[in-house]
Amino acid sequence: MNAGSVHFAALGIARTLLAGSREQHALHARLVECVDAPAEWMHGLAERLGQWPAHRWQQHSIGSLAAWLAHDAHFLQAWEVMRGPRIRRYILRPWAQMHPRPLGLDGLLLPPWPAPGDLAAWLQLTPQALWRLSLPEGWQRRRPLHEQHYRFIPSPKRSGGWRLLEAPEPHLKALQRRVLDGALAQVPVHQAVHGYVPGRSVVTHAQQHVGRAVVVRFDLQDFFASVTASRVHATWRTLGYPAPVARVLTALCTVATPEPVLERLRGLGALTWRQAQRLRDAHLPQGAPTSPALANLCAFSLDLRLAGLAEAFGAGYSRYADDLVFSGDASLARQAARLQLQVARAALDEGFALQHRKTQVLRAGRRQQVCGIVVNRHTNLPRAEFDRLKAMLHRALTRGLDHVDAPGGGEVSEYLRGRVAWAMQLNPAKASVLRELLQRLDVPAVPQERASS
Repeated sequence: MNAGSVHFAALGIARTLLAGSREQHALHARLVECVDAPAEWMHGLAERLGQWPAHRWQQHSIGSLAAWLAHDAHFLQAWEVMRGPRIRRYILRPWAQMHPRPLGLDGLLLPPWPAPGDLAAWLQLTPQALWRLSLPEGWQRRRPLHEQHYRFIPSPKRSGGWRLLEAPEPHLKALQRRVLDGALAQVPVHQAVHGYVPGRSVVTHAQQHVGRAVVVRFDLQDFFASVTASRVHATWRTLGYPAPVARVLTALCTVATPEPVLERLRGLGALTWRQAQRLRDAHLPQGAPTSPALANLCAFSLDLRLAGLAEAFGAGYSRYADDLVFSGDASLARQAARLQLQVARAALDEGFALQHRKTQVLRAGRRQQVCGIVVNRHTNLPRAEFDRLKAMLHRALTRGLDHVDAPGGGEVSEYLRGRVAWAMQLNPAKASVLRELLQRLDVPAVPQERASS
């Protein structure tokens, strides 16, 4: 028995099995067309495969099904009683159909894209145009910068260091926005997630931890870059899309950072070796409209584990993008080291890593902040920021708007209106004095009911 002959025969038969209906009679009919002579083993194979549940079919690609066949005892018997099945006709076209989704997601009304051509038509593209936008990551990385579909923008962080913004060009961004609105926005995320979720915000994230004796904060390193193309592909497969469609969708929503960009970042001292490897492999770009939704879905298992961990510690848990927050009673402070160890282990298991230097254990006796929001008794602006904003409003009233500078050089009236609206959203009672000063400036304020929504 020649292993190579077995492998190639198994590949041909696997293509045949995946090219149509999974009913027993249809499987057998295609086997008869594929193989040179009918044999008893075909009936047994078709009967066994026809009993497979839908989710088992969904797990298999042509390669994986061929590998299963090559080790199947009944298939190998054909090589013992004869020289083996000879493929006389290759059925190359895979059967285009959506796969069943897991329980809980089966009711979603997602766009039906059984084949890449259906996705291209939905996006109003030709198949050739879709192919150019979904090249494999090796091709992406090697293309000259002027042929890339992204702009790569190093941006300094306020805390020091750099982050890389990978902003899709307008034509690609519009397509990603369609995929987001038409498909991803319909998929629910874990209830502990507050970032990039309709009806939730950084305020609802902070509100989960108001008035707690202890707040423990963790920060994930390189959140978007840590979500690899393989995990994005697995997410699209879970949503019922066949492997060819999932591959195209993954390529549309991920990017492999080109070498010239990595060299520039290394020249700035902005990358460790591990960070460069994350960016070199295809990942979610920070700047694409699809990235937050896909990151939340890919982190579902992490959120599930951390929510269970919080329950075991008698604490609450919520996440806003890369910001993980636990809060509970005074006993949580005594368990903080053990909590950090288990959070770090769960993060590593799920493909993420903590920035340990940013971990904080905040007791009620000091200022507790979540994403820049004070949560000791109420959600509030930090006192220094509140006082600074109040002083700016007084200066504008007494000396005029021309004597006030907005951070970043923007429009002063827009800056003041936005910051007062933000303060009203956090604590309307305390921020009412700021609102009154703004009204005296004749700068229209955001209505209170809108600011606090």
